[in-house]
Amino acid sequence: MTIDLKTIKHISKLSRISVNDEKAKKLAGDLNSIFEFIEKLNVLNTKNVEPLTSVAETTLKLRLDEVKSDNIRDQILKNSPVENEDFFVVPRVVE
Repeated sequence: MTIDLKTIKHISKLSRISVNDEKAKKLAGDLNSIFEFIEKLNVLNTKNVEPLTSVAETTLKLRLDEVKSDNIRDQILKNSPVENEDFFVVPRVVE
């Protein structure tokens, strides 16, 4: 299947998207390359291939929740825009 400029213009009119001639030529080339790839996929033998429900069929490894660093409060508060000993001070967002 090939797509020409007339088809691109018709599709852009139906979708109410303005497309100039230069962009239409680029879209035609892109769509034609996509359709060529789809044709290659249609040739593949997939009789013994099970359909995928997900590309990641593995389960996540569980780990114990444990504290890795202790007493880093002072290091964290150094990142606050305004110096304070108890909490982060940031500019007011809501008036």
